[in-house]
Amino acid sequence: MSSQTGLNGYFSGVQMKMRGGNPMETSSCAGSEIDARKAVYQPMDFMEKTVKVKFAESVFTVDRSLLEEHCEYFRALFQSGMKECLEDEVSLQVPSARGFLVALRVIHSERPMLSGDEIVDAIECTAFLHIDLLTEHLINIITSDNCLLMYHTAATFGLLKLFRSAALFIRDIYEDLKEDVKGLPEDLIEYIEPLVPSTYIMVGSHSPTIKLLQDFMRTVCYLDEDEKDWKVLTHLPLNASTTMAGVTVLDDKLYIVGGVYDITNKVVESGFCYDVSTDTWSTFSSPRQLRYNCTLVSHVGDLFVIGGEYEKNIMSSVERYKVSSDTWSFAANLPRPASTVACAKAMRRLFICLWRPKDATEIYEYMANKDEWMLITTLVRHQSYGHCMVGHRDNLYVMRNGPSDDFLRCMMDCYNLTSGQWTAMPGQYENSKGALFTAVVRGDSVFTVNRRATVEYAIEDNKWRTKKEMTGFPRIGSMWTFLLRLPKKSRELLQKKNNGAEISSDLSSSASVPVLPTIFNGK
Repeated sequence: MSSQTGLNGYFSGVQMKMRGGNPMETSSCAGSEIDARKAVYQPMDFMEKTVKVKFAESVFTVDRSLLEEHCEYFRALFQSGMKECLEDEVSLQVPSARGFLVALRVIHSERPMLSGDEIVDAIECTAFLHIDLLTEHLINIITSDNCLLMYHTAATFGLLKLFRSAALFIRDIYEDLKEDVKGLPEDLIEYIEPLVPSTYIMVGSHSPTIKLLQDFMRTVCYLDEDEKDWKVLTHLPLNASTTMAGVTVLDDKLYIVGGVYDITNKVVESGFCYDVSTDTWSTFSSPRQLRYNCTLVSHVGDLFVIGGEYEKNIMSSVERYKVSSDTWSFAANLPRPASTVACAKAMRRLFICLWRPKDATEIYEYMANKDEWMLITTLVRHQSYGHCMVGHRDNLYVMRNGPSDDFLRCMMDCYNLTSGQWTAMPGQYENSKGALFTAVVRGDSVFTVNRRATVEYAIEDNKWRTKKEMTGFPRIGSMWTFLLRLPKKSRELLQKKNNGAEISSDLSSSASVPVLPTIFNGK
């Protein structure tokens, strides 16, 4: 007896046969359990250049070139020149068939949310076979529910990149996990505690000035969560502009692109970069096309400047900046011209909102490997368009104005990337303190800010629940919010500075690099 395996088109017409005579279907749903221990996978049609990968009673027929491209273990095997590289079947004692099946799903461009058992098997699989795509996917799906499991299992199998990512995630929400962390081995706890947690950063809207007219409010600020107030991190350079600029963070550095001098909309040509570890500003080259009212975002290790305007013309062009070489290149154009584009990242995937009259907000994903924009879904709400978007786990939250362009009414809808379903969120998200135009997620919390209040919400299944309120950011104009890891010495000096003490201007980091747990040393 045979049935479709549910592998979502990996193999053209794959059939599955059970030795016991009963069919078993795998699932790509979130939290699904995959039991492939007794499954034999065979293609219905002949596939050229395939290899059979056998785990005990389970056999997978897989494209040899895919394994060679994405799996270091098989690449070394197939290129070794040994007789095994010419055989059409490879038998493996480890990892498990279930972990290998997860790897195949990821190699074939699926992004499955995994159960605990699947996570353990997937970590063992990527540690043994060295599948970078699977490691990256595991990093992408770290959540507060699975971060401790990811951390402990990655330590067990020596998967350093995942281990480090999970440790930083835990450090960011340490207070929420404090009791659960106690269940970890002592050396793993000792590794987490010295790490630097993320801090909320705010940048307001300012135009260039001169030294005599330097505005004391031309600052980048950070949120002191203990005192529930915003404090100064650094001052903007005199010739930097955040008015109608693109602002973002990459690798703990703040970047500013574009921006205008005054009402003439003359564009600032230099880009500006703030390095938090040294408390220094530097400049870098401007995009090939000068622009303002643009969106700047970091993705796949580069910066992308999206859309915007120049000389009152709205543009569809997108440019990509490589920091290492200080070079700009054009990427795929937007589907249509747009300025001040709302964007967000979820599971480290990049999404944007575009408006389409009437009443439609379209969500596109940028496919970096193909350099193209793909339409994911469309939200239709009467006289209402998405103006802000944030990602949490596999959800996109789109904030939009109320009917009749009432931007004081901030409504919200949630799109789940796994199920492909929209959900209308109950309530309004301005708490009578102004509409929500900027937000940033850390762990299971989202921070929103306006002139009246900074509000931390706990993200729950069907709502954002107010967790605590703090001082607002009393500036006019646009605001940008981010996360930065402030080095420990910087934190200490900032505390002294904000208390009015005389301090050194050298904010270089002296934070020590923690020693890896002994498990990585084979002890």
